[in-house]
Amino acid sequence: MENRVAIVTGGAKRVGRQIVEALLADGWHVFAHCHNADDDVPASAGKVAADLSDPAIGRILFDAAAATGPVGLLVNNAAKFGDDRLGAADADEFDSHMAVNARAPMLLIDELARRHGSGEALVVNILDAKLAAPNPDFLSYTLSKYALAGLTEIAARALAGKGIRVNAVAPALMLPSGEQDEANFEKVHRHNPLKVGVEVADVVAAIRYLIDSRVMTGQTLALDGGQRFMALDRDVQFLETK
Repeated sequence: MENRVAIVTGGAKRVGRQIVEALLADGWHVFAHCHNADDDVPASAGKVAADLSDPAIGRILFDAAAATGPVGLLVNNAAKFGDDRLGAADADEFDSHMAVNARAPMLLIDELARRHGSGEALVVNILDAKLAAPNPDFLSYTLSKYALAGLTEIAARALAGKGIRVNAVAPALMLPSGEQDEANFEKVHRHNPLKVGVEVADVVAAIRYLIDSRVMTGQTLALDGGQRFMALDRDVQFLETK
């Protein structure tokens, strides 16, 4: 890809930080979005502090990168993750999940399309492997990820003619999530048919694969060790394993 400028949302912490570090190592000029101005991002990355629920998020992030060159890679990694379920649903919780996990990626993809000129560009949306075999836990989060999955296909169809590919990566549990403690994480991390825990390095490898796969668009790479075959009744962190 000729346009080696990347934007990664949620680039200061956890999975996003490691994605930023990998792209920097590969020679990309990376702009790491973070929520707070005092958040630390990897050295050599540009830092853009912004609230993803801001309707102007597309302009904010792309203006920050504009002087460096056209954006060739957008990784929609950041996500809100809250615990709710049917019987205890909350309208505000739903709206906040949708704003961050679905509306912000839509606005960022829209801004990429507006500004895209010549050459290739790639969008990678980070989904969740649970979409292939859903359970009732984390209701608003799950619904917002379904919306992002739909956006992946719609945007891929809409933007292929402009040379913009849109794909997704859907990992299972990689790091402790929510209120999960380390002991529980260690018990369930490998709870899949392959008995292999998904690592952040697997997501990085998938993104690198998508960068190089110039004919792939509208696809989702599931990284779950076959966990979707198990059709779990609960989120994995709520299961007792031996």
